[in-house]
Amino acid sequence: MRSKNGLLLFAVLGGMFLAMLDQTIVGTALPRIVGELGGTGLYTWVVTAYLLTSTITVPLYGRLSDAYGRKPLLLTGVALFLLGSILSGAAQSMGQLIAFRGLQGLGAGALLPLSLALVVDLFPPERGGRVQGALGGVMALSYLAGPFLGGLFTDHASWRWAFYVNVPIGAVLVAIIVWRLPHRPGHGGARPDYLGIAVFSAAISALLVGLTEKGVDGHTWTSGPVIGPIAASLALLVVFVVVERRAEQPIVPLHLFANRTYSLVNVASFFTAFCMYAGVVFLPRYFQEARGLSATSSGLHIYPLMLAMVVGSAVTGALISRTGRYKPWLVAATVLLVAGTTLCANLAAGTSEPLLVAWMALIGLGMGPMLSGLTVAIQRSVPPQYVGTASANLTFFRQIGGSVALAVAGTAYASVVAREAPAHGLPAAHAAATATVIPWLGVVGAVVALLALALLPNRNLWLDRSAPRQENLVTA
Repeated sequence: MRSKNGLLLFAVLGGMFLAMLDQTIVGTALPRIVGELGGTGLYTWVVTAYLLTSTITVPLYGRLSDAYGRKPLLLTGVALFLLGSILSGAAQSMGQLIAFRGLQGLGAGALLPLSLALVVDLFPPERGGRVQGALGGVMALSYLAGPFLGGLFTDHASWRWAFYVNVPIGAVLVAIIVWRLPHRPGHGGARPDYLGIAVFSAAISALLVGLTEKGVDGHTWTSGPVIGPIAASLALLVVFVVVERRAEQPIVPLHLFANRTYSLVNVASFFTAFCMYAGVVFLPRYFQEARGLSATSSGLHIYPLMLAMVVGSAVTGALISRTGRYKPWLVAATVLLVAGTTLCANLAAGTSEPLLVAWMALIGLGMGPMLSGLTVAIQRSVPPQYVGTASANLTFFRQIGGSVALAVAGTAYASVVAREAPAHGLPAAHAAATATVIPWLGVVGAVVALLALALLPNRNLWLDRSAPRQENLVTA
């Protein structure tokens, strides 16, 4: 039984790692890809295609897995992801690569939420916090390992291995899922909400396209390619709410938002993404632009942030398992986020390494608990038949929050560089931009999350009989 538990845990952690890794691994390889395949104007769409399809499908997989079971949906997702990886590695043009990245994202949308939901299905409640802590640590590792591995493959092998590396890992995951993962039938229901799926997909696609176009070719917030898709997205979201209120089997059950914990945790997930993306995206850029380091070296220099996230996630998972409470640890984490991101306002091109390590460690220790504790909180706030949906929506709001944060931060970053570069030079300008973006993004995100988390009920999960529970498939 222990070996079976270990294999299942490996499958859960491996699925999460693959999906999160491919959000970031391509970034450092893109200059080489463009140099070989051409298509400079399509540069950002290599990343956006994956983000678009994976974000749209996250809630869909979560809801469908609640209705029809995790195993078939997870196998479908892994198969699509591996097919997209193989085809991306073999792409001969930018158009092909973008299309195949979209196919990868269609599969990745299953890996993210179902990895979280399987923890509740497979492991008893007293172990759930620890396993979610491990998942949060893997999430942190993948965010920061991606740029490093992308640079490593590009420099020493080929950019194509940034995609091919998924294949052996994914093949092992498929074998474990087929032979070891128990098939637990879903809760069934009416036919899928096809109209809701169509309207939701169109709304989120329009939103992400608008956010992606921000900053491309000088587009501002009022430019047609930006404001048009965003306005269309808002209109479609209104239509989506109307459709879901009437659907017999809604893809996003709106009644769950009447649950205070469920709604507040999703708000916290959305805004803490501001802090995470601020550190993960802009600190590597600081090391490259302000300090002149290579992409691979910049990935190594943010390891203090990564390690602190892993530690913060694991410790919080253990504390939740031991005490049955998540609120105190989540509230404390937002205080660390405020402190770490505020201190980054002092960043300069010559900031000492010990100070940088300390500031990154504070951000990481604050962000890690959000990757594990929020998952436990939202899964315990809903009935068993909605665990997949809740896990998916948590991931969805985190990804949308990150997209919004990057669009807003990109504008601020570029304006600071343009203002500071003529007087102080590019390295100092990039340092000043980082010292502007990280505090604003991080503090705003952490403070809003703190307010949301402070309003959570202070329950003991093991003593509160009203907390949803369910039969687990793995008990040892």
